[in-house]
Amino acid sequence: MNLERGIFGAIGQTPLVRLERLFGQDDFAVYGKLEGMNPGGSAKDRPALVMLREAIRRGEVTSGSVVIESSSGNLAISLAQICCYLGIRFICVVDPRTTEQHKQIIRSYHAEIDLVSEPDPATGEFLPARIRRVGELLRTIPNSYWTNQYANPDNYMAHAQTTMREIAEALGRVDYLFCGVSTTGTIRGCREYIRSRGWATTVVAVDAAGSVIFGGEKGPRKFPGLGAGIVPGLYHPDVADRIVYVSDRDCVQGCRDLVRCESILAGASSGGVLAAIEKLRPEIAKGAVCVAILPDRGERYMNTVYNDEWVKAQLGFLPTARSGGGSEA
Repeated sequence: MNLERGIFGAIGQTPLVRLERLFGQDDFAVYGKLEGMNPGGSAKDRPALVMLREAIRRGEVTSGSVVIESSSGNLAISLAQICCYLGIRFICVVDPRTTEQHKQIIRSYHAEIDLVSEPDPATGEFLPARIRRVGELLRTIPNSYWTNQYANPDNYMAHAQTTMREIAEALGRVDYLFCGVSTTGTIRGCREYIRSRGWATTVVAVDAAGSVIFGGEKGPRKFPGLGAGIVPGLYHPDVADRIVYVSDRDCVQGCRDLVRCESILAGASSGGVLAAIEKLRPEIAKGAVCVAILPDRGERYMNTVYNDEWVKAQLGFLPTARSGGGSEA
């Protein structure tokens, strides 16, 4: 049950790359934190490791435990990888928006998938239905443990201890931090670090149109991992200074711009983060240092974000070549 060795030593210390072709003609600098370079392929490796490590330390998870979690995909992969290493059973509750690629990776780590096919009748959202299913599994499976990414403080502490610290060590104080939100673990952890340093950083929450986290009007969303149908337990009213809403279309266009200009193949929420920077571009101060947290890899979205037929059928457009802002040599 030792998580201080093996592949888990490779979690964190992800690259921080200046996005010179996308923003090279601007008077400010933008750096992308490539969380897809974690061994499990996303930023979720960080909280997965800390949540399980601390649960083991507290005696809540043992060699006979069954770990259960509700996830749209990335945290499930991270937990599946860790549980596979520990030799313990892991069950992930997912819904139809979880991509086939995510599910195939989860199964490859010998984890089990429990699919919730119908949304919660009261809200029309899948997340409450998934959480209800987690409760059912906890009641019927002996020695089961819920990591509860939505309310577990170890989720955001992982990012306070590692993600934002790595950014600070590389760049010093930053002027803008752009971060996608779902459980709000990443943004809250980064915010905690920023506050502890007394920085005047503008923390920008990038939320999905149709998400209710910050009181927005509920609506449909095509992509997992950005936004939520309920307010997560980790949410705090001052977790962000600014909120920028992005559409599914924004996410696709942002991803296509990122790969075309920077050769970075990232997931849907990363495209949303890039779209948020575009929306605030006119007001970012000259000389500002901006960081965009890019949560995961794009290979998991080959059938959606990077599939022209799917984009046209589901979103009604085809992404265009980016105009202005950087070279496409």
